[in-house]
Amino acid sequence: MELKNNKIVNDFTKGNVVKQMIRFAIPFMLSNMMQVMYSLTDMAVVGHFVGADGLSAVSIASQIFMFMTMFCIGFSTGGQVSISQKIGQGRFKALNNTIGTLFTIVGSVALVMTAAGLIFAWPVLGLLNAPAESADMAHSYVIVCSIGIIFTYGYNMLSAVLRGMGDSKHPFILIAASSIINIVLDLLFVGVFGLGVTGAALATIMGQGFSFIGAIIFLVRHKEDFGFDFKLSSFRIHMESLKELVRLGIPFALQSCAINISMMFVNSLVNSVGVYASATFGVGIKVDDLVNKFTQGITFAASSMVGQNYGAGNHSRVRKVVISAWALSIACYVVYVILYFTRAEQMFTLFTDDENVIGLARVYVSAIIWNYPAMVIMRGSNAFIQGIGNAKLSLLFAILDGFVFRIAFSYLLGIVMGLGLYGFFLGYGLATYGTAIPGAVYFMSGTWQKRRRQ
Repeated sequence: MELKNNKIVNDFTKGNVVKQMIRFAIPFMLSNMMQVMYSLTDMAVVGHFVGADGLSAVSIASQIFMFMTMFCIGFSTGGQVSISQKIGQGRFKALNNTIGTLFTIVGSVALVMTAAGLIFAWPVLGLLNAPAESADMAHSYVIVCSIGIIFTYGYNMLSAVLRGMGDSKHPFILIAASSIINIVLDLLFVGVFGLGVTGAALATIMGQGFSFIGAIIFLVRHKEDFGFDFKLSSFRIHMESLKELVRLGIPFALQSCAINISMMFVNSLVNSVGVYASATFGVGIKVDDLVNKFTQGITFAASSMVGQNYGAGNHSRVRKVVISAWALSIACYVVYVILYFTRAEQMFTLFTDDENVIGLARVYVSAIIWNYPAMVIMRGSNAFIQGIGNAKLSLLFAILDGFVFRIAFSYLLGIVMGLGLYGFFLGYGLATYGTAIPGAVYFMSGTWQKRRRQ
């Protein structure tokens, strides 16, 4: 496969860094915003048609489902890094084995996760202190998503592979199609047919299923550009590719799981306060997603750009990419903080008209807003660490974030110091600094330049 005239692969080892990042990041930003929109639609439709109990159910079940998808997202991130570095090194012939191995592993794990979700849904809901008012609905959501998780895995995996190739256009088309389908089905299943939380879960899975099938059809038709021949014999595990994907993917997967476990721990603390606190936390996280997912597009773009330039040995350009990611992130978060802090209650009313939930909006916002400077730092440092393929450091930071800072801070501030719900929210937000600062220090130290490229 040649890089020249390829419709999917983009070369980021030369040209204006800022212009390339903006052009490459915009489709990711729009993709993520579309993803946020259908997630917000789930919450808004459920909030208005089902009520606070439904919001609580979707919040809790979404955390469980997110944990179930973390392996796929983490392992796919490893695949993205491997692909971007191979492109930077000009090793295009190796892409077929890497992609074939990734397909096989992710598909196999999806089947295991389906069984796990069906078997362990109730025990996990018990561990999360799911309020009695929302437990049955949360269980239904988890069951539906477990059955359809193969589509979620395939959808996320293909998007990561395309990102590694420097393609942001087609992931955007995938997510846009999924989002539109999800929104329409949400309104139909929940608003018209009255299927409640179960309808919201069905809408999510069906939206991702249609997009996954559409993506497969597109990629088969453009397999010369994609770097995978889609022959049955290629859907197998190649040992060399497996070793590389395990080296990169397992730490990223464990990183994602560690962070999600910490989120479920905080969710359990919040749920113990009651159904309104649970609903507030669920809505708050979705509102945060408006800026966090938007700026995650910068991370996606910067990660692939770092990967190609690091693979090519261009360290000075790697530094330019990270600094540009920080600058763009600062601009985004400053604008959002002003909007969020001044219009918190109005933003929460988009999801519910329950006065108990809206009344807690200011408690959440006044705590979580301290998280945003750390998120700015992480947009650049995370892209850098992922792009150079330092999965072990990424895993270490995730363990610190999840099992040390996030859990410890939430428990310390909420329980030990007696700040209650505000303390849980504040601890959840402040934990981000525990990994954001070390990540920035590692980048600025320059020691990464001595790492051996794979």
